[in-house]
Amino acid sequence: MAGNEASVLVHHGTSLNQLPLQKFKRWHWWLLVSINIFFLLAGQCAAVLLGRYYYDKGGNSKWLATLVQTAAFPILLVPLLFVSSTLKPSTESTSSSIAVISFIYVILGVVIAGDNMLYSVGLLYLSASTYSLICATQLAFNAIFSYFINSQKFTALIFNSVVVLSLSASLIAVNDDSSGPSGLSKWKYALGFLTTLAASALYSLLLSLMQLTFQKVLKRETFAVVLDMQMYTSVVATCVAIIGLFASGEWRTLHGEMNGFAEGRTSYIMTIIGTAVSWQVCSVGVVGLIFVVSSLFSNVISTLSLALTPIASVIIFHDKMNGVKIIAMLMAIWGFATYIYQNYRDDLKARKLHSEHADGNHQFSTSYC
Repeated sequence: MAGNEASVLVHHGTSLNQLPLQKFKRWHWWLLVSINIFFLLAGQCAAVLLGRYYYDKGGNSKWLATLVQTAAFPILLVPLLFVSSTLKPSTESTSSSIAVISFIYVILGVVIAGDNMLYSVGLLYLSASTYSLICATQLAFNAIFSYFINSQKFTALIFNSVVVLSLSASLIAVNDDSSGPSGLSKWKYALGFLTTLAASALYSLLLSLMQLTFQKVLKRETFAVVLDMQMYTSVVATCVAIIGLFASGEWRTLHGEMNGFAEGRTSYIMTIIGTAVSWQVCSVGVVGLIFVVSSLFSNVISTLSLALTPIASVIIFHDKMNGVKIIAMLMAIWGFATYIYQNYRDDLKARKLHSEHADGNHQFSTSYC
């Protein structure tokens, strides 16, 4: 989603041990869910809008825009240290060697950095609303990759979602009123469209690869493990972005870019810091929802923000919302809704199986006693 490293951690399917935490009171559970939803929605919307603001006011470094998507990863040390201190040593055992896991984290981190770069290029050449609508295609790509890599079933509702989201993106692509930054040529608009579409596809591939890693390598899905993957892949992606920043020579232009920023140097620095923090606030919401509810629910809320960002961009940046874009947004919401409904049905089925399994164990224990 939208260049969000946090969102990469979300994968399909609800494991039986990832249902809502029973130790919380109902009001306490809903409070935690609400807080994490707010973090996710506010963080992602703010990050995308600040990224567009950075470009609008004179920023031009694609590598810096890539770097800020993961650079604030130390924020995750707070929940990671808290969770690690509450776990028993036995829960931290691993079935794979450190070398294998490290190799996987490095590969995923490099791919994440490349994906973030594609998103940065897309946001440079597109308005925030157009960018978000194209990003909605990630659900369609996710369904396809999940089918081939994770053996995810391809139902009629999922097929409907794929078709509708694809048509929505096609409407944006053929829209003559590109609604990109002023003075943008058509080939740059096309480049922004293609890079954003490619980034959405690569992001969806990452989702499936991470799910495969959890299933085949880590073989467990706890809050601490999810945070570990988030932290270590972010470290790698940040290092790659720093190398790219210096290797490309863009670091030499940053001082002039800051001095020439339309709103001043202070605004420039605060925009960079705000974007980096926003992505990590979003990531806290993502992993929080995975832990408190399920990965399915987290994915649903993460994609919901794609429908909110175009509305926010119209209010804040006065993006044009012509008839074609309105139709595309409605189609994206419909495709999103059918995708959610299918996953909702799958989640209900998983909960029913879990309930029957628990009742069966209880009856067995009673008979044994």
